[in-house]
Amino acid sequence: MRIHSPDRSALAPLTYHSTVVNYLLEREPEVWRWACERATGAGLSEELRTMLLRDTYRIDADAHREVHAALAIAMERLGIEAPATLYQSAGQQMNASLVYVPGEVHIILQGPLLDRLSPEELLAVFGHELAHYLLWSRDNGRFLAADRILSDAVAAPDARSSHRETYRRYALHTELFADRGGSVAAGAVAPAVSTLVKVQTGIATVDAAAYLRQAAEIDSHEAGASAAHSHPETFIRARALALWWDGADDLDAWIDTRLHGPLTLERLDLPGQVRLQTLTRGFLARYLAGAPLTSDAVLAQVRMLFPDWGADEPAVGLEVFDAVAVDDSVRGYLNALMVDLALADPDQQDAALLRAGQVAQTLGSLDALRLNLRRDAGFGKRELDRYNRQLAKESQA
Repeated sequence: MRIHSPDRSALAPLTYHSTVVNYLLEREPEVWRWACERATGAGLSEELRTMLLRDTYRIDADAHREVHAALAIAMERLGIEAPATLYQSAGQQMNASLVYVPGEVHIILQGPLLDRLSPEELLAVFGHELAHYLLWSRDNGRFLAADRILSDAVAAPDARSSHRETYRRYALHTELFADRGGSVAAGAVAPAVSTLVKVQTGIATVDAAAYLRQAAEIDSHEAGASAAHSHPETFIRARALALWWDGADDLDAWIDTRLHGPLTLERLDLPGQVRLQTLTRGFLARYLAGAPLTSDAVLAQVRMLFPDWGADEPAVGLEVFDAVAVDDSVRGYLNALMVDLALADPDQQDAALLRAGQVAQTLGSLDALRLNLRRDAGFGKRELDRYNRQLAKESQA
């Protein structure tokens, strides 16, 4: 049982934040240096201030003492010491956002937040936005640099789907981090959860405990990953926050399931591409080790994929390709690889295709492999029947 609630010392970037930062540091060093050196000086800060003053109402401390008192409490609980300014923008939809300026806090409120939220909920809102400030400010701005690189990559005309998917997932994880800041500022999960529901639905009164039960119920029946673009679905955010507050041991695995899901070809992010490359090497090593399939023709085909392929490549167990880890698109990709290698050398084609069938049986993708054989190997009904008999005979041996 938790003895005390999490405080600001428990606020750390999520695993995915660090994974993306390390990817960019290792694989895009020049882009990384450019992002870190990008100007964020007085000129940009002055532009932002001017824009905010022109387009919003500045909530002065003298005229709105209670609001600023709440902000001061939230900043103290999150350990932030910086000049802070609040603004009210036009619009009826309840929302809040942070305009990041190094060394300064600028928070914009929208809609009737100040009228609809309780004092504790207002603390949660401020804590959420201040957590964005914390994340972008820490570690010499490395997490802000990653966000900027991804944002610019997505905006480029030649943006790839992997760039968009990485930016999407990075944003989802950032919101989970910010939700944690909201609960720390409020000193409890309930105000952060009730604020989420109020902002989403506009309802005036929320029973946070009841919604957490609702979120747990959804979680137990719905297994899919988030499809949201920038903010995870409210039930995911509420559930993630409660699990973090309670110190759940399997939180990282739960977040991976809820925000990423199984590896799929259609939604590969940048770290996912690296992971699939590693899994592919291990899979090919496993496939080739199952029979004498390493002829010169086959190795030449393998080295078209991996020029540095060696004789001692480590193999992976096929259990890493189960339904939790990868989806049918990845297993179909593995089938295609096996068929391509089998067709690379006519002298060992029969043995190689038989080995492919044995592997596909273990993967649960044998039916899909049969389609590959029809399409890519030119198998008709007679050839396929003979193949099935051979495969059954080998399985019984």
